[in-house]
Amino acid sequence: MRGAKSAKWVAIAAVVALGATACGGGGDTGNSGKGKSDGVVSVEIGQPQNTLVPSNTYETEGGQVIHALFTGLTKIDSSNKIVNDEAQSITTKDNKVWTIKLKPGYTFHNGEQVTAQSYVDAWNYGADQTNAQQTNALFSHIQGYSDLNPGAKKTVKVHTMSGLKAVSADTLQVTLTNPFSAFPTQLSFTGFVPLPKAFFKDPKGFGKKPIGNGPYEAKTSFVDNEGISLTKYAKFPEASQYKVKGINFKVYSNQDTAYKDLVAGNLDVLPVIPTSGLATYKKDLPGHNIDVPEGAVGFIGFPLKYNKAFANPKIRQAISMSIDRNIISSKVFLGARTPADDYVSPLIDGYRKGACGESCTYNPTKAKQLFKEAGGLPGNSLEIGYNADGDHKVWVEAVANQIQKALGVKVTAKPFEQFQSILNDLGAKKYQGAFRMGWQMDYPNMEDFLRPIFSKDAINNGSNYAGYTNPQFEKLLTEGDQGATAADAIKKYQAADDVLLKDLPYIPVYFYRLNTGFSNKISSMNLIAHQIDWTSVKLG
Repeated sequence: MRGAKSAKWVAIAAVVALGATACGGGGDTGNSGKGKSDGVVSVEIGQPQNTLVPSNTYETEGGQVIHALFTGLTKIDSSNKIVNDEAQSITTKDNKVWTIKLKPGYTFHNGEQVTAQSYVDAWNYGADQTNAQQTNALFSHIQGYSDLNPGAKKTVKVHTMSGLKAVSADTLQVTLTNPFSAFPTQLSFTGFVPLPKAFFKDPKGFGKKPIGNGPYEAKTSFVDNEGISLTKYAKFPEASQYKVKGINFKVYSNQDTAYKDLVAGNLDVLPVIPTSGLATYKKDLPGHNIDVPEGAVGFIGFPLKYNKAFANPKIRQAISMSIDRNIISSKVFLGARTPADDYVSPLIDGYRKGACGESCTYNPTKAKQLFKEAGGLPGNSLEIGYNADGDHKVWVEAVANQIQKALGVKVTAKPFEQFQSILNDLGAKKYQGAFRMGWQMDYPNMEDFLRPIFSKDAINNGSNYAGYTNPQFEKLLTEGDQGATAADAIKKYQAADDVLLKDLPYIPVYFYRLNTGFSNKISSMNLIAHQIDWTSVKLG
């Protein structure tokens, strides 16, 4: 993971989240990781930006909880492919009109049956600008979305999208504005899960103790800076596949503290190993660690629309060429990151090695020349904001030192106490400096690395904190959506990606790797698209 309108930043999608996930003071919502027989495990999360409403959760802090509480129509499997989940079938003849048949037997945790109308109501709520949901832009492909989003200071007169129809209790028909071949892939994101009738009666209360349709149900309400406890939902159709009886999500304000708790056996899962533990975690946690590539990108961003000091592309290119990505990845992160050379993760079909070219290659001499040609920055100074709860201090300060040395400009790293703080200030256009940001994919498709972050619609209904706009980018993005085949779509998305690589609204710095640790209470586990695969967690 994602700000005032959207925060899926790794920290998400999104947004970015994994690297930014680390909050709270360690309030204990349940047992420690020492016991082996109770079947309950504890997981570190950060303080979510908002209450736990799926369509308003766009960062990994709340995303881990939503993932355990809800089940959607499709999901990502262990090979990074999309498969049906609650959907029995998803069919189309033209990539525009989709018919979705639901599997029988799914109920919400209050006993209410999950129906096609449960999806219709949830999606209409998420797409309605009146509700200011962070995932709003994800519904933009559906016919009638524009009616629910007339623009700032304009009244919404229609609150249902014409493209959504519950044909029967178990059949949903979705008509898109234009063909979009990746639609089933998009449905794997938790913003597209269904909602029970109880939500609409009390959205605020629901956000504290959600009523989902997934394998786990809320045992307690969420307590800020402490966490929430879940228990296995016995009536879930695939309940036998889940061996963990309960999950205690614990909020930490410091990842170093969480890491110490993990090693001591007082925490069972730490999704992201902090920088301080990268040199020793495989030794500290033998046989209980994960080190795999991740579908996420780390950036330095610029509020282009709100601070004209960054308007000249040469300024952004000069800053980018001042950063030695190899040093950041190998020395600061000890190999837990790899140098970024594109806006798209290497895990995604369509990624091109070296796509960023010269702009992402360390060249302090050329950088200084470009910086001088562009007229430099006001006061010969640059500030880079970052969230202090996400273990970003060391690398942001390292980048600041590199830029300062290369350009002869004073660079200051400015900490924000929590990730939600900088997201909120960026979303409200209050913060004018450069900023650390990251993006974790919502679903495995090139489009998800482009539209939610850089499209015009994403300024008010997404995660475009730069305020970036480019008509050519918008045109190519739309053409990619309408690609008749996956190959056609990729070709157009790559062209849109090239526009970004020329404009550099954000600077790609590194690609994430997933470095996770788990306690001796767990014998094995996997993560899929940064989320814990609870069917894979084995105890003992």
